[in-house]
Amino acid sequence: MLIGEKFPSLDVNTTHGRIKLPDYFDGKWFILFSHPADFTPVCTTEFVAFQNKYEEFKKLNCGLIGLSVDQVFSHIKWIEWIKENLNIVIKFPIIADTGEVAKKLNLIHPKQGSNTVRGVFIVDDKSVIRAMLYYPQELGRNIDEILRMIKGFKTIEKEKVALPANWPKNELIGDKRIVPPPSNIKDAEKRKETYECYDWWFCYKKGD
Repeated sequence: MLIGEKFPSLDVNTTHGRIKLPDYFDGKWFILFSHPADFTPVCTTEFVAFQNKYEEFKKLNCGLIGLSVDQVFSHIKWIEWIKENLNIVIKFPIIADTGEVAKKLNLIHPKQGSNTVRGVFIVDDKSVIRAMLYYPQELGRNIDEILRMIKGFKTIEKEKVALPANWPKNELIGDKRIVPPPSNIKDAEKRKETYECYDWWFCYKKGD
């Protein structure tokens, strides 16, 4: 699978019952993220972090769904443990995979062991894959970065712009947006009259 392609049709068993992807999130963005195994320290911190940001994802019309090669009863027991010991209720479903889904999504990387790596798929409301991230088993994800990406994609779509590094806290232009490049010489010559620019090929503006 590649960025820009449709997310594949999958019939999966989860802690919320049998569901079909991407139909389950019809009209919504969603994050599918894999973890190596239940009852492991890094994965536990990630699930708590995702749940703590659950309402922020929800406000962005974005759902969450986890995945690992574990059985449903293991997921359920782990969720119970998190609730009883950390006072966190995991509200999103977790896929119980036999390995088939992980292979389809390329989540098992042989040189990283036989468990799933920490994969992340960001899928938009049209079921198109917008981004893919892969982390090794020993490094937990930055959930704020995944939230930033969703906000960024929505800003790009709405305002027809590009966004700089570390947006909205870029070192050169702060939270401003990069204007798409000109399509001809005439437009290039007028750029500095219309926008703030470092040069005609690097112009930016405030958000709409």
